[in-house]
Amino acid sequence: MKKRLLIILIGLVVIMAGCGAKSANSGDDKVVIYSNGDEEAIAAMEKSLKDAGYEGKYIIQSLGTSELGGKLMAEGEQIEADLVTMSSYFLESAEEQHSMFKDLTFETKTIDKYPAFYTPILANTGAVFFNTEMMKQKGVDIPKSIKDLASPEYKGMVSIPNIMDSSTGWMLIQAIISEYGEEEGKKVMAGIVENAGPHLESSGSGSIKKVQAGEVAVGFGLRHQAVEVKQSGAPIDFIDPVEGNFSNTESLAVINKKDKKTELAMDMAKVIVEDARAELINYYPVPLYEGETVDEENKAANNKVFKEPLTVELLEKHQAFFNSSK
Repeated sequence: MKKRLLIILIGLVVIMAGCGAKSANSGDDKVVIYSNGDEEAIAAMEKSLKDAGYEGKYIIQSLGTSELGGKLMAEGEQIEADLVTMSSYFLESAEEQHSMFKDLTFETKTIDKYPAFYTPILANTGAVFFNTEMMKQKGVDIPKSIKDLASPEYKGMVSIPNIMDSSTGWMLIQAIISEYGEEEGKKVMAGIVENAGPHLESSGSGSIKKVQAGEVAVGFGLRHQAVEVKQSGAPIDFIDPVEGNFSNTESLAVINKKDKKTELAMDMAKVIVEDARAELINYYPVPLYEGETVDEENKAANNKVFKEPLTVELLEKHQAFFNSSK
């Protein structure tokens, strides 16, 4: 009797183990997508994949830019993901270090030229914005430049994204260094950091939220968010600073796993580029592909590009510049 019971129990364990293994491996055939995109970007990508019949054939995971960048640089082609959407400069640095991406097999009609292994899905542009009611209440002048944010009259009234956490903060640093150089730029940066005090934000959208809420009067952040909030009727306005509107692109790349999922990941990449852009450009109104247009208010007046290629190494250099300004 005991032997029979033992046999039954062993059989049950084997069956359960088999079921568990099957459950654990149930996602093995699904394309794994890692993305540093925010909620709107991920929703647009998922909708395009669902509409194209790929529902249930992929898993998408959202990661912060620093976290995903660290995984790309450390793991190379051994990363779990089959497809990634990520800040372009991280993709370029990861490719240089690991040669980990497969050249795209579909045609892209981008306005600018990009490497064969990635293509942009969205772009963010920086600008200065302010709460018009608070400006009147505080009796301060409307800023015309990023440098103005270092003026003592804005003490405790400024919010900016922290370059240590946010790629939006990098656009601020690029503008300062491009216009003023590193020596004078450190003085400008130090004044802005002092005026910001505790309002160094970990996300690109943190500044506009605080300015809209009236916690601070002035901020630097994503231009399209300021346009959107202004159009909603909130007391928000914005300027294209004299230092320039610098941009960061987020792009899509396929990991060259050389397995059966690589081809499927490439098909999904094509769908995202071709079908999700119509929605993505509404949230991030920067033309990237031939034939795309945006409203006049969404056209930055002073677009500029940093003199050096954007790389992880340059980011680290600019982070050191930021930290030395504190």
